[in-house]
Amino acid sequence: MKKSNNFAFFAERCGSIKYYLKGKEEIEGNVMSEEIKVAPMHKLIKRAGADRVSEESAVALGAALEEIGVKVAREAIDYARHAGRKTVKARDVEIAAKKVLER
Repeated sequence: MKKSNNFAFFAERCGSIKYYLKGKEEIEGNVMSEEIKVAPMHKLIKRAGADRVSEESAVALGAALEEIGVKVAREAIDYARHAGRKTVKARDVEIAAKKVLER
């Protein structure tokens, strides 16, 4: 049996394929990259006080956080370059996050 067939069998047995996909995850028509998983998004929304969390909301939060993260990273890279460094340091990210989140 091929690996892909084993994967399909495993996903069927587990009842939900969302936590086992590699690469791009597609849940009810929404696509989310592999960097931010859906399960931690569920946990974040629950930690914020929600009783129930839909898959769509978890995917939407992941996409929003990924977009914000890329903006913060780009800004942090600019700060590091301005300081004459190739290495992005924690302080660069902290300053960039403040700047991006104030907008």
